[in-house]
Amino acid sequence: MNKQSLVFLEELANSFGPAGFEKEPTRIVRDYIKKYSDSVSMDGLGSLLFTKKGNSDKPVVLIPGHVDEVGFIVSSINKLGYLTFNPLGGWFDQVLLGQRVKVRTVNGLIPGIIAAKPPHLLPAEERSKVVVKEKMFIDIGASNEDEAKEMGVRIGNPVMPDSTFSTMKKKVYRDGKRKGSDTIATGKAFDDRIGAFIAAEVVKTLKEKRIAHPNTVVGAATTQEEVGLRGARTAAYVVKPDVCLTLEVDIAGDVPGIEANEAPAKMGEGPSITTYDSSMIPNQELLEFVLGVADKTKIPYQLSQIARGGTDAGIIHISNAGCPSLVIGVPTRHIHAHAGMLSLADTENAVRLLVEVIKKLDKKTVRGFTDL
Repeated sequence: MNKQSLVFLEELANSFGPAGFEKEPTRIVRDYIKKYSDSVSMDGLGSLLFTKKGNSDKPVVLIPGHVDEVGFIVSSINKLGYLTFNPLGGWFDQVLLGQRVKVRTVNGLIPGIIAAKPPHLLPAEERSKVVVKEKMFIDIGASNEDEAKEMGVRIGNPVMPDSTFSTMKKKVYRDGKRKGSDTIATGKAFDDRIGAFIAAEVVKTLKEKRIAHPNTVVGAATTQEEVGLRGARTAAYVVKPDVCLTLEVDIAGDVPGIEANEAPAKMGEGPSITTYDSSMIPNQELLEFVLGVADKTKIPYQLSQIARGGTDAGIIHISNAGCPSLVIGVPTRHIHAHAGMLSLADTENAVRLLVEVIKKLDKKTVRGFTDL
């Protein structure tokens, strides 16, 4: 991954973009990808579409990744100047207390801390219980409602985690033997800015390396996935894809307490290919095709399943008259938290795999995904 790409990923991950408030990351993707695209457009819900034409108008290959992140929205300001909030996307209560956030107001970003009643003042029986989101608040340093309003806060302000992108290099060992090195990225919003990043890098690679492909590729930075796959619905309506390769994070199962049957993918062992999730059973011919390409080109991959959860593909595969779809993911630790971890080697291999697959997606091949 070159320096330009890494700077793009850092800027994208750090940007402000909870579900419904994605303009900043969308602009970042647009500004990065426009010189590599034949056309760039928006749908009515704010999803960005960037097209790279190949040797044929058909088939249309959609490669979406959503740019919204899990966040919060201010629901009230109490008399003491503290903010209550509703979640934008799924949050596990236990990862929230004590975390820094940024509240976007008409006066700019205001720092805050998610807090609750101090444990020193709780009865013993309550100290052992999980504090739920409904009993938490955001402290912005105000001492009353008037101070909070003077800062520019109002009901409806969006809130994002305050977490900064960073990387670290490590030596890789397997079975006690040195197996090269990797760079680990840490930061927020990898779910799913890493997918939008991969889509942009694929289009950039096709353009810069002048790679011939027998189709038209449409990359997408979709909106509002975390609150119901909404941008995927409108993007698919506009694009009308013939095949879709959705780009996502996957839950990395190499974490204490997780069994292989719960989350089989591991960070650093290649991108994952999802064989099932609760929103979509992938087209089996497309699945076998992608696995064959990966095997032939010796690109590492992992097979995965997600028993509970879904992706943009859950909507796209039933859009219009239906669309053969598959999810390719980057195994990521600690998603839906203030900071996650992923492997840049996995990310690079995901880009490589997408490019190799796109090179072979001609009309006959795509038609074969649904022929009897």
